[in-house]
Amino acid sequence: MCLIAVAWQAHPRYPLALIANRDELHARPSAPAGPDPQRPDVYGGRDLQAGGSWLLVSARGRLAAVTNVRVGPVAALAPRSRGQLVREFAHATADVEDWLLRLSPTAPEYGRFNLLLWDGHTLAYATNHPRYAWQPLAPGVHAVSNGAFDARWPKSGRATHALETWLASPLAQREPGADLVAPLFAALADTVPAPDAELPDTGVGLALERHLSPPFVRDPHYGTRCSSVVLAGADRIVFAERRYGPDAVPLGASFVQWPRQETGPLAAAAPDSR
Repeated sequence: MCLIAVAWQAHPRYPLALIANRDELHARPSAPAGPDPQRPDVYGGRDLQAGGSWLLVSARGRLAAVTNVRVGPVAALAPRSRGQLVREFAHATADVEDWLLRLSPTAPEYGRFNLLLWDGHTLAYATNHPRYAWQPLAPGVHAVSNGAFDARWPKSGRATHALETWLASPLAQREPGADLVAPLFAALADTVPAPDAELPDTGVGLALERHLSPPFVRDPHYGTRCSSVVLAGADRIVFAERRYGPDAVPLGASFVQWPRQETGPLAAAAPDSR
């Protein structure tokens, strides 16, 4: 996943609201959002190559999402997949602080990561680049792509603006539905490159920085594979996803919501797939 915007304790109905795009090789096998085969209270997409995920939520009031950190044209090899961090936290029962403290000894063994974790009470950010560090997040609207947390990348600014605008609109006051979150997906589908003067320098060259600068990366080989919206309220969690193939060909969509609960599988889920 290469773009996440999150509103934390910034809206009375949704203490946590998140929108995100996952960018990946189109040839890498993955499963669409659905219940985890081993933990039906956990929901999200699955990476079928390394076994982890980029975004998972739990009916128990937990969320984990990850992006990589882009440093140079070739990704550094690591013995552990960062997608496993998402799956392990979503399955866990420890609170954010305890879990991140226990991660410290092995954090350098994972691919470079930006990690967002929510345990129902605390939202925190962690990274292992250039060294392992983590912090609880203050209320507000934040974003992370493939650089530092809250870095002023153009795609991050567009995503946070879209999320703030939606939360301030009448749509956020109505019962959530697939049609009501359409403006958020429209913002995530933005393919307009950023001006050169606003581009970050991550060591991949100007042409690739331009290509990767929009919120949605359209490409036949590497690009945006799915867009996601998560709305977590006091009594329910909403998860919506739109999936794409090479060159942004639509592959399907899903919309599901369920009551928050302390334990047990997803209850009263109401899928609305297109």
